[in-house]
Amino acid sequence: MPGPSGTQVTALNEASLVDLSDRMAIPGYQRSQVRPGIVHLGVGGFHRAHQAFYLDRLMNLGKAMDWGIVGVGVLARDRPMRDALLAQDELYCLVEKASADDWRARVIGSMIGYLLATDDPEAVIERLAHPTTRIVSLTITEAGYHVGLDGSFDVSAPEIAHDLERRAAPATVFGLVVEAVRRRRQRGLGGVTVVSCDNLQGNGGVARTAFRTFASHIDLDLARWMDEEMRFPNSMVDRITPVTTDADRRALADRFGVTDRWPVVCEPFVQWILEDEFASGRPALEAVGVQLVEDVAPYELMKLRLLNAGHQLLAYAGSLAGYRLVHEAAGDPLFSRFLAGYMRQEALPTLLPVEGIDLREYCAELLVRFANPGVGDTLSRLAANASDLIPKFVLPVVRHQLAHGGPFDRCATTVACWARYVMSVDDQGEPIALNDRNAERLRSAARSEESEPGSFLRQPEIFGELGEDERFQDAYLRALTSLRTRGVRPTLEAIA
Repeated sequence: MPGPSGTQVTALNEASLVDLSDRMAIPGYQRSQVRPGIVHLGVGGFHRAHQAFYLDRLMNLGKAMDWGIVGVGVLARDRPMRDALLAQDELYCLVEKASADDWRARVIGSMIGYLLATDDPEAVIERLAHPTTRIVSLTITEAGYHVGLDGSFDVSAPEIAHDLERRAAPATVFGLVVEAVRRRRQRGLGGVTVVSCDNLQGNGGVARTAFRTFASHIDLDLARWMDEEMRFPNSMVDRITPVTTDADRRALADRFGVTDRWPVVCEPFVQWILEDEFASGRPALEAVGVQLVEDVAPYELMKLRLLNAGHQLLAYAGSLAGYRLVHEAAGDPLFSRFLAGYMRQEALPTLLPVEGIDLREYCAELLVRFANPGVGDTLSRLAANASDLIPKFVLPVVRHQLAHGGPFDRCATTVACWARYVMSVDDQGEPIALNDRNAERLRSAARSEESEPGSFLRQPEIFGELGEDERFQDAYLRALTSLRTRGVRPTLEAIA
């Protein structure tokens, strides 16, 4: 099969790197010299476009050679990722898309092992408990922490209860890590640093609550030891990374002459803000642009309430209008005005000053990033698991604005669009895919709206006290009525 300029397409692995060096950047270090120091739980596209990318850059500077990553898949559905990475010696291609035509590819080599917990949980526990493991990082999704609106860890969740009963090998992140920590304590080893890289406000604190609560139900002394020996820094991570498609694989072969079972595509922009609080050392991340700070909170709020909430505004309204790709919706002047109005009038008043960042410029940059046609991100990806995302990204803005007498109409309209979206059909009658663990309950609540207005809001685990707030209800119901009777475009035009 010919690649660029008639060259043969090369399968990616360690032995083929030298053949790829004239087509893309490859690791400039000897991977055989890299030693493991980090275990990452939940290897997906984002981790490979972000944390692994930063470590690869460090290694190319001759640094961090003792901070190699061992990836861990926790769930059975992680097997295809395991198979793809092991077949390629844990190598993969990272493709940055600045536009539809401007692509830059490089091979990332910072991951040096991969374990699947469902196959061999003992191997995962021992790697976590190994003396060289000093950082455990996480991308396990917002729902994966089992921490509710009240900030408590849900020990009644079936998978958590299973691990707490300790009748079989651990099957969750919490069971695996806490068992490893127990062994570290027993063996006289120090604690590790747990770095959450999920989109949660105070993600380090959330992780601390989850792991410590789990441990306290097994051994209170172990939980106290964790308080002394472990660290849970907060972090803010940012890089738009859509799901890899077969079209991406074909394009990589056509443009660069390489076959990669699971490449990663992303935008050029990348950012990592991280609190400098580690139990047993860290890589020199500041050498490759990571910002080490004392307090992540201002940066975190900025990203969650502008980028992540902005994605929610686009996802449901854009899908109802018939769009399926993010850049199509973001490039529509109506949706761009709707989004810009939200940022300026509803989100910005809720933020703290952010050192070194002009927030209005950041908003303008986001609009450009969202409209990048090269990335090819889908609205369905942004809309997936909304019952976990809306409470974390959009509703905090509503609460702040209600408390301070500020506007929240665009947030209320977004929730109304979500209530329409869960019916799985757009304004043109075309189907919309609903991907949410609470899908049936959401549909049932949305169907009840006609006979019981406001019923969608009466889901306390999602909306909390907001479901009973008359001001929020009124704005939501106005928007929902407009969506039903006029459609999404006239609804947005009335407020954009």
